[in-house]
Amino acid sequence: MPTQLTMAHNGIITPEMMIAAEQENMDPVHIKCLVEQGEAVIIKNRVHNVRPLAVGEKLKTKVNANIGTSQAHPEIENEIEKLHRAISAGADAVMDLSTGGDLNAIREKILELSSVPVGTVPIYELMVSGKELAIDNYIDIIKRQAQQGVDFFTVHAGIKKEHLPYIEHRLMGVVSRGGAALTAYIKNTGRENPLYEYYDKILEVCLEYDVTVSLGDGLRPGCINDATDTAQIRELETLGELARRTRDAGVQVMIEGPGHIPLNQIKENLDLKKKYAGKTPFYVLGPLVTDLAAGHDHICGAIGGALAAYYGASFLCYVTPREHLGLPDPEDVREGVIASRIAAHAADLALGKKGFSEKDNRLSKARAEFDWETEFCMSIDPEKARARKESCKNADYRVCSMCGDYCSMKISQGI
Repeated sequence: MPTQLTMAHNGIITPEMMIAAEQENMDPVHIKCLVEQGEAVIIKNRVHNVRPLAVGEKLKTKVNANIGTSQAHPEIENEIEKLHRAISAGADAVMDLSTGGDLNAIREKILELSSVPVGTVPIYELMVSGKELAIDNYIDIIKRQAQQGVDFFTVHAGIKKEHLPYIEHRLMGVVSRGGAALTAYIKNTGRENPLYEYYDKILEVCLEYDVTVSLGDGLRPGCINDATDTAQIRELETLGELARRTRDAGVQVMIEGPGHIPLNQIKENLDLKKKYAGKTPFYVLGPLVTDLAAGHDHICGAIGGALAAYYGASFLCYVTPREHLGLPDPEDVREGVIASRIAAHAADLALGKKGFSEKDNRLSKARAEFDWETEFCMSIDPEKARARKESCKNADYRVCSMCGDYCSMKISQGI
């Protein structure tokens, strides 16, 4: 079956490319060329009735929201509410990371209700099933998920047996759930990572349904101390190799990135990605720039995300205020999406991407003219902007309650 990548190679501009071009305010031929060169992916399973999402460094920076049950909270109702909150807050995609309850039914419902592409981490379902971590069991799971319509898979195929010695002196070891499971398997059996060893079988499934592969960073640093260490870099080198194999098979691919990275190492990490994987779209978690922000990690992640996107990351995975502390609730999800959207916009604005400065200028004009309705509507979070303003009671609604008669805009209008 043809994929967006194989059709691009054949010079075909697909309906999905046309939609992406409209979203990006670009020529469809340019979108096709980016997909053909592996610089962009168009995320959409061929059987999922959802609006496609284009991701790439030259496109608008996109935001993903993670939702999903846990063993302690397996209720599907909470996740449906989180799905709605994430999309209403402007998430471009969601990932179902459920590990509690009926995973199949939860995923079906999320796929049915989502208006944005949906991703999963298939190894989670294998871990929950209690079955052996064998390639046949993994393939059964990704086949079923692809048939359901999952649009992108995180695949932890970059961890290899030869990488294990590099994690021995880490402060936090392996913090990825999938990465930890595979590391334990390699250590306990002495065998190679089956997702690496049989990667071609995974590609066969993804090719059939045009599922985008998101190569997971199972050895990402989980604290500042472990940032940009040998384990992370050696896995990244392997991810670059796998990205080339993925495109050669006609399958679209992204690479996932760290993690916990101090500000002074973010550019270095983007440079390393480009060294080992070229212009393959880079999907980053945060990155978190300090370990001290418990309860405020959405802010910490937004700081790192803005800088990462400025240096070339194209897809930001949000972080919620409850990161490291517990399963996020719907309001955490909303806060996480908004924080990452601010980061994405800040990077796109600084990079001079088309249309972004015009948005800022329109809001600034409205602010100068005390046009509160336009200011609310143009804000990244109109709901909170309106609520903040209306909670501050003052005699003259034209000005805010901070400056009052000393408002600089009011004085400027009289000059």
